[in-house]
Amino acid sequence: MGDAERKRLTEADTNGVPWRRWGPYLSERQWGTVREDYGAGDAWASFPHDQARSRAYRWGEDGLAGVSDDRQLLCLSLALWNGADPMLKERLFGLTNPEGNHGEDVKECYFYLDATPTASYLKMLYKYPQAEFPYADLVATNAQRGRTEPEYELLDTGVFDGDRYFDVTVEYAKSTPDDLLMVVTVDNRGPADAVLHVLPTLWFRHTWSWAGDAPRPSLHTVAGAVRAEHPELGVRWCDADQPVPILVTENETNNERVFGSPNDHPYVKDGIDRAVVGGDTTAVNPDGMGTKAAMHYTLSVRSGGTATVRIRLSDTEYSDPFGDFDEVMRTRRDEADEFHTRLLAVNLSDDERLVCRQALAGLIWSKQYYALDVERWLAERGADPLAADAGLRNHDWRHLVAEDVIAMPDKWEYPWFAAWDLAFHAVAHAAVDPVFAKRQVDLLLNRRYLHPNGQLPAYEWNFGDVNPPVHAWAAWFVYELDRTATGTGDRAFLENVFQKLMRNFGWWLNRKDPDGRNVFQGGFLGLDNIGVFDRSAPLPGGGRLDQADGTAWMALYCQNLIQMAVELAHDNPTYLEHAQALLENLAWIAAATNHVGPDGTSLWDEQDGFFYDVLRRPDGCATPLKVRSIVGLIPLAAATVIGGAVRDKYPQLVGDATAFLDRHPAVTAALSGQGRQVAGAGPVLFALFDEHRLRRILTRMLDEQEFLGPYGIRSVSRWHKENPYVLAVDGQEYSVRYTAAESDSGMFGGNSNWRGPVWFPINVMIIRALLHLYEFHGDDFTVECPTGSGRRMNLYQVAREVADRLTGTFLADTEGRRPVHGGQPTLRDWRDLVLFYEYFNGDDGAGIGASHQTGWTGLVALFPLLFKGVGQ
Repeated sequence: MGDAERKRLTEADTNGVPWRRWGPYLSERQWGTVREDYGAGDAWASFPHDQARSRAYRWGEDGLAGVSDDRQLLCLSLALWNGADPMLKERLFGLTNPEGNHGEDVKECYFYLDATPTASYLKMLYKYPQAEFPYADLVATNAQRGRTEPEYELLDTGVFDGDRYFDVTVEYAKSTPDDLLMVVTVDNRGPADAVLHVLPTLWFRHTWSWAGDAPRPSLHTVAGAVRAEHPELGVRWCDADQPVPILVTENETNNERVFGSPNDHPYVKDGIDRAVVGGDTTAVNPDGMGTKAAMHYTLSVRSGGTATVRIRLSDTEYSDPFGDFDEVMRTRRDEADEFHTRLLAVNLSDDERLVCRQALAGLIWSKQYYALDVERWLAERGADPLAADAGLRNHDWRHLVAEDVIAMPDKWEYPWFAAWDLAFHAVAHAAVDPVFAKRQVDLLLNRRYLHPNGQLPAYEWNFGDVNPPVHAWAAWFVYELDRTATGTGDRAFLENVFQKLMRNFGWWLNRKDPDGRNVFQGGFLGLDNIGVFDRSAPLPGGGRLDQADGTAWMALYCQNLIQMAVELAHDNPTYLEHAQALLENLAWIAAATNHVGPDGTSLWDEQDGFFYDVLRRPDGCATPLKVRSIVGLIPLAAATVIGGAVRDKYPQLVGDATAFLDRHPAVTAALSGQGRQVAGAGPVLFALFDEHRLRRILTRMLDEQEFLGPYGIRSVSRWHKENPYVLAVDGQEYSVRYTAAESDSGMFGGNSNWRGPVWFPINVMIIRALLHLYEFHGDDFTVECPTGSGRRMNLYQVAREVADRLTGTFLADTEGRRPVHGGQPTLRDWRDLVLFYEYFNGDDGAGIGASHQTGWTGLVALFPLLFKGVGQ
C-alpha cells in the first residue's frame, strides 16, 4: 500500500489522529426514507422529491458529490444550475417505487472515479445536461411502461444528444485532518459556449428544533469567506478562490410552500434556490447570517473549454488559503496513485486495474452517516415509550440507536443499511481498509443495534425481517484477509464478534426451527421474489416451508463459528467446548438435510440431483418445490475445511466428536459417510453433501444451458425459460420462469429480480466454497467445465473460471464495449466510466437495478487478492 496513505491509516487507527473525521458521508437521498416518514406509513408519499429543497430533514442530509464530518454536523456539497432547470440541482433525482415500472431508480449520470480509505483524496464525475432536465418526461414515460418493458433512463430522453452537457468533476483532498480542499472542474462538451452556475454549499444539519433547547449553530460571511461556528464542532472557515457573491439562508422548512402555513423564519431552506433560479434576492439574508450558505460562481465556459472553482474548508483561518492549495491537491492525487498501484500489485491488465480502482472508489464513496433513534422516532409519532403499538413500524425495536458511518448498499436507492448487504460490504472493504471492515462487521452486533433477543436488524423498512445469517461468514473472511495482509490474526476482534454471534445463532435456533427438526424456515431470506410465492407471508393453503437455503445458511453459520472457536482455543482452551457444541449442532443440521421422511420427501432430490424447498401442508402432504435456483446452490456454499493440524493439537475435540457419532447412529447414517471424517488424518470437510452429490450439483451449476452464464452463475436455471415451474394450490396457479433481466413479478415491490440475473454476493460465496472444496479434494478431483464441453478442471480452476466471467462483465472488448453497459451507445462512448449495478442480465451481462450498488458488487476488486492468497 502507498506509504503516505498507510501512514494516515496507522495514525488514525493507532494514535487517534482524526483522519477519518471528514469523508463522503453525505447521503444522496434523504427524502422518501422511513426516517423522514411522518405520514401513514408511505415513506415515498410522506416526503417526496419536490419537498426536498424546501423542507428540513429530521435525521440526516443529502447532497450532490458531498462530504461531511462523521457526525454530519457540517456538510459541504455542490449545487448547479444550467439556466434552464426549474430548480437548483442540489441532489440527485429519481423515481419512487410506485413511479417506476421496476421500482425506485435514480435517473442521473454520475461516476465515482477515485478514493482513498481516509478520504485524503476523493474524485467524482457528474454529467449535467445543458438543456432543461427532463423531470416530467422521466416520470410520465416510466408510468406508461409495464413490467415487461425496460426502464426509461436519462440517456434515453435525448438530453445528451450532440454532447450538449457539462462534465462536472469534483475532487477533495485533505491537507490535515481538518483542512479540506475542494476543486470543481467544469468541462463544456457541447458545440457552443454555455453558462453554468456553480454553487459550493455549506450548511449545518438541522439539529436544534428537534432537541428542545439545543443551541443553534451559525454561519456568517466575513471578508468574502464564511465563518461556521458549532458548539461541538468548533469554528471552521470556508474560503472561495474568487470574490463571488455569498448567499446565506437558514436550513429551516419553507412551511408556506410545503404545508401552506406561515414560516417561522423569513429565510428558509430553499432561499438560495429562489434567489438563483427565481431571481428573488429577498429570499436570502442581506446580513449574511444563517445556517446554510452558497458561494455563487457564474461560469461562462467556451465549447470544449474548462473552468475551475476552488474551495477550502478548514479549522484554520488562513491569510492566503490558496497559496499551497494546488501543491497539496497534486500531492494527494499522486499518493492515491501510489496507494492503488501497490494495492493492486498483481498480474492485472490496465483495464482490470481501472475496474478494480473504480470499484474501490464506489465502495468508499458509498459510506454514509446514518442516524436514527427508534424510541424517539416512535415518540414523535405519538407512541407510548413502554407499550407495544403494532400500528407503527418497528415498534418492537425501541432499543435501536444509530449514529454511525456505515457502508451503504447504494446512497440513492438504498440509503439505509441492510444486515446481509453490510456483511458483504465489510468483506469488500477488507481489501482496502481492514480496520474499517472489522468495525462494520461488529456494528450491527453492537447492543445499540442487536435486539435483546439476539436478532440482527434487517433494514429500516422492517427491522424484524430476516436476512441470511452471513455475519459469521464475513467475520471469518475479514479475519483471514487481515491476517494474510498483516501476518497476525486479530483475535481480540474475533473473540468480540464470536460472543455476539453466538447470541444471534441462538436466536436462529430458537425462532426459525419451530418444530425442533433442525430444518429452518427463514422466510424470503433477502432473495425477494425468487420463490414460487412470498416466503415471508402465510403460505397458500397453510402449512410450512422447509427451506433448503435457510437450512444451509445455518449449517454455514455453524461451520464459521467452529472455525472461530478453534482459532480462539489457541489462547483459551475453554473455546473447545463451544467448538464441540457447534460440531454437534452441525451434525444434526446435516443429518436433517439428508434425512428422508416417511412420506419419501427430503430437501435433497436424488432424481434431479439438486436441493429444493419442501412445502408441507396441514393435511400431511409434502411437495418439493422443484425450482432450480440458487436456493438449491446455497448448500454448496456451506462447505468449510478445518486443517488436519487441528486433530493433533486438539485430540479431545476429535475424541468427543467421535463419541457423539457413536452415541447417535441415526445421525451417522444420515450423513452419508461424512461423519467419520473427524477420525483419521488430514483436513476435515464439513458439508451437506458427499462426493457423489457434489458432482451432481456441479453438473447442473456448470451447465451453460442452466446456471453457468457468460458473466457468472445465474440465480435461476435458464432451463426454466422454456420450462417454467408451475404449482397449483387451492385452485390458483403460482409459477417461476427464468427472466434474464428486469423482474416481471410485483413481489417485494418489483425493484429486484432473483429469477435469472447474476448476483455478485452469491457468486462470491460459491467461489469461496469451491476454493475450500479444492483445499480438501486437491487436483485429482476434476469436473467438466462447462458441462458437456469435454474440458476438465479442478475446483480451483472452476472457481477461477467463475471469477473471470464475473470480472468480464466490466472489461472492454477490442471495440471498447463493456457488457455492463448493455446496448446503450452513450455509455459505450464513455467507455472508461464503469457502473457497478445491483445485479446483471444473466445472458448478456448488462447492469440492472441500483446503478451504484458498489457495496457487494465491489467484491470484484477482491478477486486479485482472493486468488493470490486466501483460499489457495
